[in-house]
Amino acid sequence: MYTIIVLLPLAGFLIAGLFGKSIGAKACEYTLSGFMVVAAILSWIAFISFGFGEGETLRVPLLQWMQSGTLDVAWSLRIDRLTLVMLVVVNTVSSLVHVYSIGYMHHDPHRARFFAYLSLFTFAMLMLVTSNNLVQMFFGWEGVGLASYLLIGFWYKKPSANAAAMKAFVVNRVGDFGFALGIFGVFALFGSVNLDTIFAGAADVAGSLGGAGHDAAAAGAEAASHGAAAATGDVVMNFAGYALTMGSALTVVCLLLFMGAMGKSAQIGLHTWLPDAMEGPTPVSALIHAATMVTAGVFMLARMSPLFELSSTALTFVTFIGATTAFFAATIGLVQNDIKRVIAYSTCSQLGYMFVALGVGAYGPAIFHLFTHAFFKALLFLGAGSVIHAVSDEQDMRRMGGLRKHIPKTYWMMVIGTLALTGFPFTAGYYSKDAIIEAAFVGHNSFALYGWGMTVIAAALTSFYSWRLIFLTFHGKPRASADVMHHIHESPWVMLVPLFVLAAGALFAGILFEGAFIGEGYGEFWHAALFTGSDNHVLHDMHEISFWIAFLPTLCMVVGFVTAYFFYIARPSLAKQTADRNRGLYQFLLNKWYFDELYDFLFVQPAQRVGRFLWRTGDGKVIDGFGPDGVSARVMDVTGRVVKLQSGYLYHYAFAMLIGVAALVTWMMLGGAS
Repeated sequence: MYTIIVLLPLAGFLIAGLFGKSIGAKACEYTLSGFMVVAAILSWIAFISFGFGEGETLRVPLLQWMQSGTLDVAWSLRIDRLTLVMLVVVNTVSSLVHVYSIGYMHHDPHRARFFAYLSLFTFAMLMLVTSNNLVQMFFGWEGVGLASYLLIGFWYKKPSANAAAMKAFVVNRVGDFGFALGIFGVFALFGSVNLDTIFAGAADVAGSLGGAGHDAAAAGAEAASHGAAAATGDVVMNFAGYALTMGSALTVVCLLLFMGAMGKSAQIGLHTWLPDAMEGPTPVSALIHAATMVTAGVFMLARMSPLFELSSTALTFVTFIGATTAFFAATIGLVQNDIKRVIAYSTCSQLGYMFVALGVGAYGPAIFHLFTHAFFKALLFLGAGSVIHAVSDEQDMRRMGGLRKHIPKTYWMMVIGTLALTGFPFTAGYYSKDAIIEAAFVGHNSFALYGWGMTVIAAALTSFYSWRLIFLTFHGKPRASADVMHHIHESPWVMLVPLFVLAAGALFAGILFEGAFIGEGYGEFWHAALFTGSDNHVLHDMHEISFWIAFLPTLCMVVGFVTAYFFYIARPSLAKQTADRNRGLYQFLLNKWYFDELYDFLFVQPAQRVGRFLWRTGDGKVIDGFGPDGVSARVMDVTGRVVKLQSGYLYHYAFAMLIGVAALVTWMMLGGAS
């Protein structure tokens, strides 16, 4: 069954890619959507039967990939609770996006290619989350990057889409370089890239570092550690000329792995590609930003929790970056006017929440928020697509308004998604996001309280910009042109049904799965999928905090709602007045903290100058000048002069013959004399 789940998207990609023109776009749409629905149903069956049963971790071998010395990489599937959660998330969202795209992309002439890319993206993500070794994970990691490049730049005739696709590809290569170095470091420390060997070796390393290890480490204790248990203080690795002990080497490796996660999950510094990815079709935005590509970094850190548990420095850094990202992205979302960009920065902020949880050792809450976030964020993106579809492809919220009566179904779906995102009581976000804030409050690393403060502030900001989106888009007076208002219509059912399914998840995923993910059934559900050190009591402590600390996120949600209502419904002119009075701050946020301008100054322009110099001077003047262009120019010069001798006059030729005869006689006379 698991092989079928993973290979169905690949089969769909091959069918659409090889035979799309032969069978037609409609056949591709229904075939690939059907494959994805089957994969989603099988994923839920596996999740319920295996995830809530007593099954051990399964390993499904597919083929032997490569062997070189001690490097042994087999292509196999690792099926545990963490994998099952990701299978449900990826296949559910992807199947709904496929179905939704039948309506949204109805008029596009290249639908077969679009659906092929969607299925390729899904297959790459499934290979990533089912990997049993780091090389296989890296294959899926890069496959997701390739497919995202193709999807973001799907409308390749738009220069902005090409630029956004290239930007996503290049920025992710920076993070991927760190991830690759991290994999090399893991192999140097443990002598293997197989997860079982690494986790077993981590238990020995924990003992050598004086730690108690993690409770689930014994599950893999029978695997060989390949000499990983070095005594504290022994040099085990050289990095950039520095000798590292086991403890510092683990920290370096964890930081390099996190560098890869920062790129894929758009954390501050490597986040700039995410908003520009909105240039792709809206279903692509939902697929990339909700449940797949951007969650790859969160999944990878959770999977590698046995290593991160051994490096408090790495976890502290993860907490700092996550908290800063949560606040930073939320501030930018306050002033964005593109409906998709507001939701994109919301994604960036929510990913920061997940990394805060990972940083304080709350792996269950992090994956729980990944799970619930997939439903309400996909709902918001697809709801935004329904709005854009209704208003003739307009995305600027300043040109909308008053849409509530025209597209009521879309309106209520967007409201449900907003309630879940802002943490309204008993919705999915209320359980998962509040759990992260509580975990940060009881965390013990140096930036735990910083993480708590930033996530609390971000909760208020999230509520404000989320309700600002609702009020600007659906309430107030219509601001669209008369022609646009005349053509406003509700989306077809093929687009609305996926919204209803996601709305159910946004409402009930939290209350249904809280006990298993972070409650009393935590240990039984996760089994050995998540590793938590014996001195990590975050899950226990977060359930014992005071009522007021637990209530604070809800209070922030209310404050954000009331403020947005006051600015955009009660006194609509106040928003512009406030922006005018604080012009500098407004421009700072509107220009996204000037990260793009800074990177353009530090990296893009110098790279262009170097490239221009190498092109014009190195390639043009030196290589071509002295090489093929120079040689050919000299030949042309010589032949040009020789051609002038071919005048066509008989006396010129007679004169040349006399000169030749005179020269020959002179040479013979002088030669004979000698």
